[in-house]
Amino acid sequence: MNRLTISQITASLAMLLLGTGGALMLGASAIAIALPILAGLIVLLICAEGISVRPEQAVTAEAPDLIDHPDFVSLLEGISDPLMLVEKGRIMRANRAAQRLLGSHIEGEDARIAIRHPAAAERLASSAPLAEPIMIELVGLGARDQRWQMRVAPVGAVADMRRLVHLVDHSGTHAAERMRVDFVANASHELRTPLAGILGFIETLADPELGKDNDTRQRFLKIMDGEARRMQRLIDDLISLSRIESEKYRLPDARVDLSELTAEVVGVFRSSHGDRGREVEMEIAPHLPVVQGDRAQLSQLLHNLIGNSVKYGRPGTPIRVTLNEGPSGMSRLVVADEGEGIGPDHLPRLTERFYRVDSGRSRAMGGTGLGLAIVKHIVERHRGRFDIASTLGKGTTITVLLPPPAEDSAGKSEEKKRPSALSGTVS
Repeated sequence: MNRLTISQITASLAMLLLGTGGALMLGASAIAIALPILAGLIVLLICAEGISVRPEQAVTAEAPDLIDHPDFVSLLEGISDPLMLVEKGRIMRANRAAQRLLGSHIEGEDARIAIRHPAAAERLASSAPLAEPIMIELVGLGARDQRWQMRVAPVGAVADMRRLVHLVDHSGTHAAERMRVDFVANASHELRTPLAGILGFIETLADPELGKDNDTRQRFLKIMDGEARRMQRLIDDLISLSRIESEKYRLPDARVDLSELTAEVVGVFRSSHGDRGREVEMEIAPHLPVVQGDRAQLSQLLHNLIGNSVKYGRPGTPIRVTLNEGPSGMSRLVVADEGEGIGPDHLPRLTERFYRVDSGRSRAMGGTGLGLAIVKHIVERHRGRFDIASTLGKGTTITVLLPPPAEDSAGKSEEKKRPSALSGTVS
């Protein structure tokens, strides 16, 4: 049965009163009028039960606070990036990533103290309403060279001044972009310098008077040949580096006898580099296992390492190439020279493209600045390890560890699990 609203009841009573007045004016008896009125009132009372309340009179239940919601902490921890809820300039909640970055004490702390950056402090302390999220770049937060993007978004009512602060680490992206820019600039410089020399010599030789001097012409042609070959080496190294990087995530599947390959490369240096090549000494342990690798790339690795020692080691001192068994069944290749050595400040950057300790000497020796970068990428592709140790005035030692084929290492693991037949213990 439909229930009446207050307005409907009021209208019904008014109609009863009008009807009663009209009946009395027409001379109806009191009893004849009272009975219909009483019946109408009873009907109104029945229909009036549970009178509906207007929307503006309804009492709404108060919504629970966002911070007190049981799933709020889980939501914060579900984000791997630093995430914080800031209210009126104070950090109310912070996930573990934010606490690792800024400190475990930051909850309840002023956001300007926790995030010490002028642009961040200005935005987080501001009471002005945010129409949409804002982005701020922060440099030096956490570590000196780290770069972060801070995203600040409004949460809840404007009067609460709540902000959700999300920090995203852009250090890797920035470093990659910087490397790309440096690479293009360095490659352009390395190619432009010899090209400018070649063009200058061609212009000189084109002169009718200067071109008649045979000695000058031969000297210029020799320099042009050297510069052109230098550009060719640089382009070959760039192509090689690009190819190695494109195959970085594809593990080589060939089995390479590293002992035989090392002996072959050492033989090439001894026969083609004169007195300095004959100073290359070799020591290879017997019965070494094969490695899983790319023979051409491993040959390039050996040529680059031994070639560096030939160039930068002191003449008359030995270059020692050692190949033996390393930890976990790996093959250990060591190339050591007795040169001037490398300062500790330069060691972390030696594998960067075009990085040189002595640019003038490197170019004079015919170096492209890409040799160790190529070695590093070859080792990474072979899932190996690479280490450079150097002492000023004594020399440099480079160690490369290369793993055996996967099935060989798995077989050795199974042998270690089986008891020894002689001792009866696990070997």
